[in-house]
Amino acid sequence: MSTKREQLIAAALRLFNEGGFHATGIDRILAEAGVAKMTLYKHFRSKDELILAALRDEDERQRNRLMLEVERRARTPRDRLLAVFDVVGEWASAPGFRGCPFIRASGEFGDLDDPIHAACLEHTSLVRRYFERLAGEAGAGDHAELARQLMLLFTGALVASQSQGDATPLGTARTAAMALIDAATRSN
Repeated sequence: MSTKREQLIAAALRLFNEGGFHATGIDRILAEAGVAKMTLYKHFRSKDELILAALRDEDERQRNRLMLEVERRARTPRDRLLAVFDVVGEWASAPGFRGCPFIRASGEFGDLDDPIHAACLEHTSLVRRYFERLAGEAGAGDHAELARQLMLLFTGALVASQSQGDATPLGTARTAAMALIDAATRSN
């Protein structure tokens, strides 16, 4: 049984995914969650606080799911770097995929000082650190640079998948990632 707070976060995430962060009103979230306005304000002081909680919840769930699935599919660090593109490509192929919520939120909350934008940057940083760890384990000479390159490919492919409505860009990015990984590990 989920708590009222969890119900609010789950409903908010669904609705933000469907309609955007600014365009989704509190009343719609309350109706979807089946809770009263007092319940919302018991857990969150504002809509922005609810957005932050929803993004933090999604960050933890998404990264854990990604890492578990990558580790399950691939044994070597090189293969794990490539498996990231495969796993996310499958997510992007699923019905209802509307793009990365962190990319979308950072676009809607573009002020770099906004806490919501900062939460999106934190998510990106954590994913990049995962790439960096795997790149180091794969033997890349400059694992931080390879991680930045892969993150750029990954982010661009997510945006392209969202705008095109299919996962093809993630497959294309995987091919480019393979070349980058091979070049970065061959030089050592």
